[in-house]
Amino acid sequence: MYWSSATDMDKGQLLHHIVAQLEQDMELLRQAAQTAYETATAEENIAENKYDTLGLEASYLATGQARRTAEIRQALQTYRQLLLRDYDPARGIQIGCLVTLEDEDGQQRLLFLGPEGAGLKIGEGDGLVTVITPRAPLGQQLVGKRVDDEVSLVVNGVMQVQFIVAVA
Repeated sequence: MYWSSATDMDKGQLLHHIVAQLEQDMELLRQAAQTAYETATAEENIAENKYDTLGLEASYLATGQARRTAEIRQALQTYRQLLLRDYDPARGIQIGCLVTLEDEDGQQRLLFLGPEGAGLKIGEGDGLVTVITPRAPLGQQLVGKRVDDEVSLVVNGVMQVQFIVAVA
């Protein structure tokens, strides 16, 4: 899977990869939550004194993992229902758009503006696509923008300016 810009990519194929990654993540978390639950409820882990907290810690871990599994399940449901549309310059960037940004040094990166799953990475190398949502600062700035517009963020006290060079 390699894409050099937003216009080279098949968004349907990208959506398929996002769903597959979320399914894989959910299964791993489900297994981890089950293991933590079994640890929390194992007879040998019943607290013998106030300092024996292995069972309690495992139950906190199981709860957190179950919560994260529910979040991924919701993201999966949302992506399975997502209707991908062609980019409409009149509306600008919307959820479901694939965006190529270029910084002042000519470095490009691909972003998919998705409804959920922020931070998910699909592909590798120059074809790496990062999923962001409109809730993220960069996602907020991208909504409604068009090719040749710019977005800027302050990261670690440094202003970073990027240009939208392609949208699909």
